[in-house]
Amino acid sequence: MTVAASPHRLCDVTLDETIGRSTPDVEHERAVAIFDLLEENSFAPAGHPGGPYRLKLSLVEAKLIFSITTEDGAEVATHILSLTPFRRIVKDYFLICESYYQAIRSATPSQIEAIDMGRRGIHNEGSQTLMDRLQGKIAVDFDTARRLFTLVCVLYWKG
Repeated sequence: MTVAASPHRLCDVTLDETIGRSTPDVEHERAVAIFDLLEENSFAPAGHPGGPYRLKLSLVEAKLIFSITTEDGAEVATHILSLTPFRRIVKDYFLICESYYQAIRSATPSQIEAIDMGRRGIHNEGSQTLMDRLQGKIAVDFDTARRLFTLVCVLYWKG
């Protein structure tokens, strides 16, 4: 069964007005993160027979709200996820990304590769944390968790 044929997938992701608009660069990164997520994902809210699903993300204080409906708009679930467990990971991720972009200009290929391995490791840590936090609420595979974590990071990014 192809991903597109699976009923356990996202067909739409939107960011509501609580997330706010940002610089053109940040808006572009958000659009790319959403595109990548929609391109390939595995998304199965607990106890629901299948979608495809629409996901609306909102930010309220330090919480990320997952509002899930079916493709035709029927409500499925709303989950509230504290972003506090992600603060350190996202901060570390941004720091190493900054180092990576600086290294591209002047470092040796082996130095760039080492920084990139660290960047991927922190990204994987964030993805696993996201999977753990969604456990029992929404089943996602690791690749989908990676794409969702990318989107969480872009929500923090100020450009």
